[in-house]
Amino acid sequence: MHLNGAKLFRHKSYEVKSVKVGFLLSSSESTCVRLISHSLLRNSFRTFIRGFEGSRIFTKCKRARFSYWALLKAEEGTTEKDNVKNQAMHIYCFSNFARLSTKAVLCLLLLTFVLTNYWWVPPGLEAFAFENKSLIRENASSTLKQQEKDVIELFQNATPSVVFATTFVERLDFLSPNIMELPAGQGSGFIWDTDGHIVTNFHVIRSATSAKITLYNGHIYDAKLVGVDPDKDVAVLKIDAPKNELRPIPLGHSSDLIVGQSAYAIGNPFGLDHTLTTGVVSGLGRTMRSPTGKPISNVIQTDAAINPGNSGGTLLDSSGRLIGMNTSIYSPSGASAGVGFAIPVDTLKPIVSSLIKYGKVIRPVIGISYLDGTQSSALGIDRGVLVLDVQRGSPAEKAGLRGTSRSPLGIELGDIIIAIDGKSIGNEGDLFQILEEKKPGQTIRLKVDRDGRLIELKLTLGSSG
Repeated sequence: MHLNGAKLFRHKSYEVKSVKVGFLLSSSESTCVRLISHSLLRNSFRTFIRGFEGSRIFTKCKRARFSYWALLKAEEGTTEKDNVKNQAMHIYCFSNFARLSTKAVLCLLLLTFVLTNYWWVPPGLEAFAFENKSLIRENASSTLKQQEKDVIELFQNATPSVVFATTFVERLDFLSPNIMELPAGQGSGFIWDTDGHIVTNFHVIRSATSAKITLYNGHIYDAKLVGVDPDKDVAVLKIDAPKNELRPIPLGHSSDLIVGQSAYAIGNPFGLDHTLTTGVVSGLGRTMRSPTGKPISNVIQTDAAINPGNSGGTLLDSSGRLIGMNTSIYSPSGASAGVGFAIPVDTLKPIVSSLIKYGKVIRPVIGISYLDGTQSSALGIDRGVLVLDVQRGSPAEKAGLRGTSRSPLGIELGDIIIAIDGKSIGNEGDLFQILEEKKPGQTIRLKVDRDGRLIELKLTLGSSG
């Protein structure tokens, strides 16, 4: 039996010599106290009987008993003439006494049942007395209260950093030549710095012509687009708001996350602003598809409820630091099914910094087009990335990569990239993941399969900008 805390009882009718009774039951150490005085039981019994009109019953019972014994005594001095009358009175008094006694006995049985169940102590428990009745109650509730205070403080500190994003599209009014601005969708975002930069998902503002940002204090500002990275589903907006209204979210790290640690999601699901859901980090190293179809690696999985409208919101650790941006869910119904995904903050940092500085993300490029892994499998290619085309003047052309071409004899397959700097490549996802770790201008070693022969090429990465 496990009780988180203690129950303390103090009888109101026994204030002078109060008897404190406490129970402390735990899974590791079972102890109990049962200090019961005769006075407490006597007072409790009297109070209990009064509750059931026991006083009146006992008084009648007592009178009936005295009447019965008085009748027996009176019979000693009676004559034969009064025997019939005395016998009738004898029967009446005895039945009245028996009827009242039965009520008293029922009250006693009921009291015994209540006391037996109320004061029953499980076997094997040891007696333990404590004088301060607030000792266990405060300790038992302090843990739960402290946990609640921590979550409340986390939410209150993080809420000013989370914003409500509303997007609009322009439509031509059928009744007039005017262009109308209609709401297109809603989402979440968070304040990145005191310059007014807001980070959200690219798919939140993808088809919008304008957006408005609502801060925690209800103030609404028009947002300007700074830059987007569709391959990572990231967008940066900017609002012109006073610095005292901008509270940037504290940034954490996602490289040292552990499955099982607490996770807190704050966003605006279904338009319900600043909603907090709690859970844990339920998985690491997941891969998801971006709006452009390219893979996003090292995604965080959480069971904190994420619903439509949470996109672009914050995923926090127990210290209130940002560990990821809520992005998508896996659900057949479209609502939360306990599997949500967030882009890790370590992925966000360089992307956001690049978007703020350049308005775009500068990534290393090879300069090729490739065949999708599913189509490659249909051609019998079980590993690597098949090069379809090599762009002119690109690093791939300078390195000597060959693309797929058509000849009089049919289609001649191009080079198949199977490794970069010794790291094997199974599909295009592996290729992009390796390239993310590189920088423009860096030289890499490519191992390619060309007509069944393994060839190694040196390639200097170009820049997407």
